[in-house]
Amino acid sequence: MRARRLIAAASVAALAALSLAACGRSAPDVAAYVGDTSYSIDRVNAIRDEAAQAYAGVVKAAEEQGQTVPAELREVDLDGQDVVNLLVGLDLGKRIVADKKLQVADQISAADIGEALRVPDTEYAKLAAEWYDVFNALGQGLPKAELSDADTAAVYAALVKANVARPGWTTEQQRQAFSDPSIAPQVSAVVGLSEALKEQVDRQDVRVNPRYPTLAVPAVLQIQSQNVNLYDLPYVDGADQVTDISTPEPESTEPGSAEPSASVAP
Repeated sequence: MRARRLIAAASVAALAALSLAACGRSAPDVAAYVGDTSYSIDRVNAIRDEAAQAYAGVVKAAEEQGQTVPAELREVDLDGQDVVNLLVGLDLGKRIVADKKLQVADQISAADIGEALRVPDTEYAKLAAEWYDVFNALGQGLPKAELSDADTAAVYAALVKANVARPGWTTEQQRQAFSDPSIAPQVSAVVGLSEALKEQVDRQDVRVNPRYPTLAVPAVLQIQSQNVNLYDLPYVDGADQVTDISTPEPESTEPGSAEPSASVAP
């Protein structure tokens, strides 16, 4: 998920890519391989299209009830890359859970996620609910990372892309923001998770179609008690494993618009 905010009471911690270059693993209709499992482009598109249709229905119903829907919220902010991030992240996350023998609590329901993201009764909502339960378990069960300036810069860049933080912070401002005791554990957890996912990428020989150039952790940052923000933290850049089976589709990069602050804030 990218550049959007989850307004929900669900309290979840934070979490989220290669190309089809391995021997015989370059079918143009496959979005991603994870071990012996493959995810087709058709399935990715179907998940995205179903979510878009459900979202359009929610918008239409709101307008019929006299509500005004801002132009920027009239279409779901979801594309194939988001779906691939979710499918691959969930697959890898489940493998880590099994390896580490972690317990996954059923805390997030598909109904709640579907309502919060305005994509009710969709496969995307079911996958997202499952992912955030796994994500939460991994955030609690995996070692926390010791944050370097490079780590905080990567998280900051992801938050800027998601319009959670404004661009232009210095390294010192980033250090200050991510040292906040309510934020630091979340960031350490998601960076630790990204490192674990990188290891799984190698172990499972993950390959992703080059039209989905970067795998990212669908991550959560909770600020204060009710302000829950979604962002994507890249953990593998697939540029070095790109094949010629398809042409990557460029991603939109809108600048962040949040107000500047000494802490990470929407």
